[in-house]
Amino acid sequence: MQERTQFYINGQWVTPSSSDSIAVHHAGTGAVMGCVPAGGDKDIDAAVAAARSAFDAWSQTAPAARAEFLAKIAAGLKARADELGKIMAQEVGMPIKLSGRIQAALPIATFGNYAKMAADFQFEEQVGNSLVLRDAVGVVGAITPWNYPLHQIALKVAPALAAGCTVVLKPSEVAPFNAFILAEVIHAAGLPAGVFNLVTGLGTVVGEALVKHPEVDAISFTGSTRAGKRISELAAQTVKRVTLELGGKSASVILDDADLATAVKGTVGNCYLNSGQTCTAFTRMLVPETKYEEAKALAAATAKAYTPGDPMAETTRLGPLTSAAQLERVRGYIAKGIAEGAELVTGGADAPAGLANELRGGYYVQPTVFGKVDPRSTIGQEEIFGPVLSIITYKDEEDAIRIANDTIYGLAAGVWSADTARAQKVARRLRAGQIDINGGAFNMNAPFGGFKQSGHGREAGVYGLEEFLEYKSLQLKSQA
Repeated sequence: MQERTQFYINGQWVTPSSSDSIAVHHAGTGAVMGCVPAGGDKDIDAAVAAARSAFDAWSQTAPAARAEFLAKIAAGLKARADELGKIMAQEVGMPIKLSGRIQAALPIATFGNYAKMAADFQFEEQVGNSLVLRDAVGVVGAITPWNYPLHQIALKVAPALAAGCTVVLKPSEVAPFNAFILAEVIHAAGLPAGVFNLVTGLGTVVGEALVKHPEVDAISFTGSTRAGKRISELAAQTVKRVTLELGGKSASVILDDADLATAVKGTVGNCYLNSGQTCTAFTRMLVPETKYEEAKALAAATAKAYTPGDPMAETTRLGPLTSAAQLERVRGYIAKGIAEGAELVTGGADAPAGLANELRGGYYVQPTVFGKVDPRSTIGQEEIFGPVLSIITYKDEEDAIRIANDTIYGLAAGVWSADTARAQKVARRLRAGQIDINGGAFNMNAPFGGFKQSGHGREAGVYGLEEFLEYKSLQLKSQA
């Protein structure tokens, strides 16, 4: 059992303002695996006051010194990588082998990357008679999701610290234990008191208190589009800077000259990563009308290889969903797809067969493929956040581009073609922030973020650092 009873505020572990707690469930079994404190307004007030008090000194700390702290944090996380991988496999449900490679390894790399960047970044430059400075934006409220919990924390906390900002972190209450490990690592690294603060609780309580707080200068949020709209409304009252990374309904556009088997396999694998609980998941597979039957057969065969199983088993390819609420949501969308007339190719809303007794309380769903999906239907338009693929047919290239762009989202996409130049030409016309060409690999230095209701602002690389900086110009008088 994991039991956390304190918050990390002003460089020390402190007792919350109330004794309320939140139970955290093991995704694979449904059993309670521990609890965390449920904070309130007073806890946020204390954390923000600590961050505000620490800001002046931290923002004036030499970038090289900030880089040293970030490097220590990266090293501290690396020393606890196995522990982090196991914790997040239980919290989130990602299979243990992948959890170590993704859930634990990416945040470690991110802190290390920003350590190098803080040391090398040009925080000032001469422009004519002006000295243009890049100043820290101030106190940052970071609100993070449960699907890639520590990765999303790292993408906010690391660049904010590198920029000279102080941070109050509100992690997801669904997968919070990794954030407490980070706080322990930060404490051991000797980061000055108040520079990093951790408060857990419900989004409607501590999240809203953080967003509304007049001493918070910027909010960085990753989560649902619905919550992002609420944050924008609240933050507008104090004219805060807001960075939003929200939902997606990403299209994988398979052109008529693509290697169909490779493209379908790559699309299904992308769609099912983390049991489909990935904002960039390729949940819409667009194929030429003439290749539908072949694509459907390939997708079904690929999907059936993703047998749901215990996330703690080394051989598991598809773990459970993260929560009971998410399981109900995904099953509801599968039922909706059937009701609206899509062809159920494989899978369905029923629980997977063959689960061991100890796993039957877990949040498992069958890997599902729908065919002949109407692009304007519910499952063709709304983010499901589960291992559910919709196959949509198109007439020609223009039709494919139209369908791919015809959602409220614009986070990611994929294009597959034997002709790379053709694939890039199509990709340039897609309204999405990140587009993979023929399965191109994730680049942690490229900007990450979306168009339309997928949010605004960018994370990762130098682009993520710039979200936490303000321009200041000093107009210098000539000495001549």
